[in-house]
Amino acid sequence: MRAVNRLTLPRALHPGAWWLWALCMAVAASRTRNPVLLVLILAVTGFVVSARRSDAPWAHSFTAFLKLGLLVIGIRVVLQALLSTRSQGNTILFTLPQIPLPDWAAGVKLGGDVTAEALITALYDGGQLAVMLCCVGAANALASPRRLLKSLPGALYEMGVACVVALTFAPQLVIDGRRIRAARRLRGRTRASFRTTAMPVLEGALDRSVELAAAMDSRGYGRTAQAPRAHRRLTAACVLLGLLGILLGVYALLTDSMDFPFAAGALAVGVLLAVGAMAVGRQRVSRTRYRPDPWALPEWLVVAAGVVAAGAMVTAAVRGVDGLLLAGPLVVPPVPVLPMIGVLVGVVPALAAPPLKKPALNQAALKKAAA
Repeated sequence: MRAVNRLTLPRALHPGAWWLWALCMAVAASRTRNPVLLVLILAVTGFVVSARRSDAPWAHSFTAFLKLGLLVIGIRVVLQALLSTRSQGNTILFTLPQIPLPDWAAGVKLGGDVTAEALITALYDGGQLAVMLCCVGAANALASPRRLLKSLPGALYEMGVACVVALTFAPQLVIDGRRIRAARRLRGRTRASFRTTAMPVLEGALDRSVELAAAMDSRGYGRTAQAPRAHRRLTAACVLLGLLGILLGVYALLTDSMDFPFAAGALAVGVLLAVGAMAVGRQRVSRTRYRPDPWALPEWLVVAAGVVAAGAMVTAAVRGVDGLLLAGPLVVPPVPVLPMIGVLVGVVPALAAPPLKKPALNQAALKKAAA
């Protein structure tokens, strides 16, 4: 009966499931520069966010990451226009005034001819990074940072305060920005400048994050029990080696700098070492959890949808399927079927995630609505 209630009753999905799904979608975006597939990944993540985000303040951070992605694309295109050379293409769009550089900067130019091939290549590269940022923004919009922090393993509780500051800083930026814009509109100031709003936003977001971290530290969060020195050193060494293996494997898979078997092996060994060290280090932390977040069938379905999307894209990249990497900037990109189907599977969380709890109205609000 309890398992049935976990599936049917309205509740918030486990934050770890949202982060795993979002990271898998980011991995899928990192394997292609095809604009059609990138737009499809962005549309899938945006649809899931719009369907499953809550009314919490951090749920509006996806829009901020989308704007940041557009800024990244603009910066990438501008830098490419300033630094591009004729070797990147022959279709000249316009010519900028060229600034002469000293002899020690040979091979680098500022200005000159700007080709269409260079700009389109920069647009594709910037779009890939922008979509990856939007996937991270989807995780920030769907998962509660505090609930995610509560689910950390015991070996990582020493980093709890730093994780609170890092995870709550970006959502607090969005909250403070909306609050400051509303206050300026109430004062009759419709035009907002970056200079007058940047410092209050940064200061407010950092202060709230530090206050939350101080409150958690004052309540004993992250306190560990006594353990032998050899035990602590072994746990720390396993965690360090595991993280290095994970970083090496992920970097090799994302950049194709190593063979796939070696990269997958390094990633698997790193995951095993990290999981083993966390399981051993968990014994140092003795605490109870009030209403722990369940991990049931909806969580498995959400994670499986992300794994299918990333797996389809990685498999297509390993097999050399046409359409992931474009043959040329001005060539109409073909749309491969297998990666497209895998990305479309990523929309499953919009249906598989349990419904959210609706905020209960108090009696005063009900009377006011009835009147």
